[in-house]
Amino acid sequence: MDLGIRGQACLIVGGARGIGYATAEVLAREGAALALADIDGDAASTSAQRLAEGSGARVAGLRADITDLDEVRRLAADVEAKIGPISILVNSAAVLDDKLFVDSRPSDWKRMIDVCLYGPMNVIHTVLPGMMARRYGRIVCLASDAARMGQARLSYYAAAKGGIVALTKSIAQEVGSSGVTLNILSPGATNTQLRNEREAKMRSEMGEEKYARRQKTVLRMYPTGRLGEPDDIASAVSFLVSKRASWITGQVLSVNGGFAMP
Repeated sequence: MDLGIRGQACLIVGGARGIGYATAEVLAREGAALALADIDGDAASTSAQRLAEGSGARVAGLRADITDLDEVRRLAADVEAKIGPISILVNSAAVLDDKLFVDSRPSDWKRMIDVCLYGPMNVIHTVLPGMMARRYGRIVCLASDAARMGQARLSYYAAAKGGIVALTKSIAQEVGSSGVTLNILSPGATNTQLRNEREAKMRSEMGEEKYARRQKTVLRMYPTGRLGEPDDIASAVSFLVSKRASWITGQVLSVNGGFAMP
């Protein structure tokens, strides 16, 4: 499918691995130029080199702490110097935690809100004026169905992602006439490195037998009978950033194997 993005400059925040990298692979095949930004600069550089070698696309790997607005501004300037004016932004950076709310601390909340809400807010605030001036842009933010349904042990993660949903919808209303669209992609449980690291910790704490029972319970909650893979999410993100999605804005698309049907 021709997504109409050949030659466009795309910034993927959290692009070194997982859903961000899977999305970059799709967009590279469609001819986009890409910047993979990540808090782990070495991982971003390694992933960018691998993607460039595999696809022939123009790819830059850059370190960025999106919780720092000044650093985000420097990132945007660096991206534009390397691959051109940013016309596509995918916010996929995240952190996870697994605690009952009563066992959490304000430092846990702050870290989550800083990365999962203030981070995307910083990036959108930085790149949006240029998109509006050029009268074209596509922004997709990754959220979670935990934000829409609630989920035990993910309270402040759900709160941060709920903020992303509200933020994205509100900005979409403000800038709709400028040619810029903003949408939210809401994944179900997906086999990313981030999730697998959390699962490994849970397995260690719970023991093999209890963890195996938990896994069976989780899978029964998915009508498709499986968890998601990064490619499942990347395909949907890629459509939302395409020219084919020009009349879609302010929407939440759940890609979750039927886990939640809000």
